[in-house]
Amino acid sequence: MMHPEYILTLSCLDQRGIVHRVSGFLAEHGCNILDSAQFGDQESQLFFMRVHFALEDAGVSDSQLRAAFAALAQAMQFKAQLHDARYKPRVMLMVSKIGHCLNDLLFRYKSGLLPVEIPAIVSNHMDFYQLAASYNIPFHHLPLAAGAPEAAKLAQEARVIELMDAHQVDLVVLARYMQILSPGLCTALHGKAINIHHSFLPSFKGAKPYAQAHHRGVKLIGATAHFVTGDLDEGPIIEQDVERVDHAMDTDTLTAIGRDVECVVLARAVKWFVEHRILQNGDKTVVFK
Repeated sequence: MMHPEYILTLSCLDQRGIVHRVSGFLAEHGCNILDSAQFGDQESQLFFMRVHFALEDAGVSDSQLRAAFAALAQAMQFKAQLHDARYKPRVMLMVSKIGHCLNDLLFRYKSGLLPVEIPAIVSNHMDFYQLAASYNIPFHHLPLAAGAPEAAKLAQEARVIELMDAHQVDLVVLARYMQILSPGLCTALHGKAINIHHSFLPSFKGAKPYAQAHHRGVKLIGATAHFVTGDLDEGPIIEQDVERVDHAMDTDTLTAIGRDVECVVLARAVKWFVEHRILQNGDKTVVFK
């Protein structure tokens, strides 16, 4: 018999007895903990916890479990979410004209390595409509010309929000979507949009980062996955990685190496998000790997 499985995530002011109260609650309600992780941040004085558990008591319903936990969360002042562990989050991918991250995510999705549903791919260009079709995923071309007036940009972004609502999207992934989002769209996407930045932030921002890196003779290049905020490329960082390079490599070689790193970093960030391993801690994140 397959028991229902859940993932509980919570944060609260650090205090004695949190793990005891949570584990005791789960035991009292017929649940078996499969894995658990916790972290107390001394700077923010916040406590973070992720628990994966199975509901093994057939006499306890989903609604009963959720109602009982809501009462505990209120009493303990938890900011908490109780997720169905078998639900596959719905992810919308956005891309412009550089497709390596898109291609990598689609391969991982099709191979079963990324436990998601992808109901839509959105682009301001037509370059990848055939790639989307090969995976039988609807492709939405929402053009936005360079230097387009603000009204056109806002209308295009309104269509993005419509698609999110229509497809009940849980996460938006900017897989090298090379448009600066308006403050309004950033607000609408708060906590549920991940961007891949083609640099090891906070270095070499702006255009042609690999050319900048080559000019400066760097020995490490990297990539950064972060949450989208109204501050360009400064949202809470989820994952980063680097690759060692040397003086013999030209810009094209650095770019190729960098794109490989981008794919890996973005895939990790998306996987951790859909597995509910990322909790925001102010301008930072706690990631239970």
